[in-house]
Amino acid sequence: MSLLCLVHGAWQGAWCWDLLIPELEARGHKTVAMDLPIEDPSASLSHFADVVLQALVGADDDVVLIGHSMAGTVIPLVASQRPVRRLVFLAALIPHVGTSVLDQCYDEVDPDALKAAAYKPPEASQFEQFRDEPDMFNPAALGKDPSGSEALAMELLFHDCEPDVARWAISKQRNQQSMAHIFEVTPLQAFPDVQYTYIVCTDDRTISPVWSRYAARKRLGVDAIELPGGHCPYLSRPTHLASVLSAE
Repeated sequence: MSLLCLVHGAWQGAWCWDLLIPELEARGHKTVAMDLPIEDPSASLSHFADVVLQALVGADDDVVLIGHSMAGTVIPLVASQRPVRRLVFLAALIPHVGTSVLDQCYDEVDPDALKAAAYKPPEASQFEQFRDEPDMFNPAALGKDPSGSEALAMELLFHDCEPDVARWAISKQRNQQSMAHIFEVTPLQAFPDVQYTYIVCTDDRTISPVWSRYAARKRLGVDAIELPGGHCPYLSRPTHLASVLSAE
C-alpha cells in the first residue's frame, strides 16, 4: 500500500492527524507526519518543503502527499523535488506560478489592512486572470488568528467536531508566525506531472467551497470530491476521510 504523507495546515502540527492515522493504518497504509516550522517568522515555503522531504528520506516512489489548507502551497514543491504518485489537496490553497496567494485574492482584503502590511498589489494585467474566480476565503476568516481565540477556533475550524475533540484541538494549536503561504510568491516553476485529487469540505468556514470546486477544475483539471462538514475533517470525521483517501 501507499505511504501517505500528511502535511498540516496553519496553526496546527503533526498532532492534528492523530485520529486519522489509525484509520489509515487499519486500511493497510503506512503514514508519516511532521511539524512544519510555522513558529519561525523567517520560514519560507521552501523551508516547509525541505522538512517534508526530510521526512520522506528512504521512502520509495509510491507516496501520496496530502496537504491540508496552507499545505496546498507546499506539497507541489515537494513533488517537484522527488517522485510521488499523487497530490491530494484537502480543503487547501492551490498555488499559482508567479504569484502569491495574496496576489490572487487581494481584492477580498480590506484596503487598510493591505496598506498596514505594506502590500503592493500585482500589476492589473497579472491579476486579470483571477477576476473570474469566486472569492477564495470566507470573509469572516480573513486576517483572523484562531489560535488566539477559542470562540474563533470553534467558529472557523472545529464547529463540527465532538466537544472533547474540539477542546483538545484548541489546546494543541500552535503560534503561526510564518506567513509565507500568504505573502510569498511561490517558488514553483511548473506543476509536477503527477495525479491530482481535491477534497472540498461542503461546510468549510475558512476556504470557500465555491472557490475550491472552481479552482480544482481550473488549476488541477479535476472535479473536487465532496466531503460533508467543516475545515478539519481529520478531526470531525476521520473514518469517512480515511475511506475517501484509501480509494485514491
